[in-house]
Amino acid sequence: MITDVRNTKSSSPSEEKYLRRLLWYLLGGTRGGPNRAEIIKTLQNRPCNANQLAETLRVDYKTIQHHVRILEENGLVSLANKGNYGAVLFLTTKMEDALPILDEIWSRIGTRKISAPVKE
Repeated sequence: MITDVRNTKSSSPSEEKYLRRLLWYLLGGTRGGPNRAEIIKTLQNRPCNANQLAETLRVDYKTIQHHVRILEENGLVSLANKGNYGAVLFLTTKMEDALPILDEIWSRIGTRKISAPVKE
């Protein structure tokens, strides 16, 4: 189930269905799903590096690294200057397009509060 969604186009109903299943698996079907959802919601508000995410979410740095690696392998986040210390994380276009799916999944699961988007 864990595969790369970077090359899929969101215009096809089958590809949207695939992305929905992938998000259900990564966010709702695994123990680390709440942390991954929190990371996505935080990056929705502003790009951050792994250390900033760890501080913001009050989660161990190694835990953040693990979840970021999973999200990156699945094409949901990308790193600017990958391999450099303090590399900044961004949501991919695919994940930005899938934010309504994330909200739908979380409204059904509702086991942990996700950070609300910051209004400026």
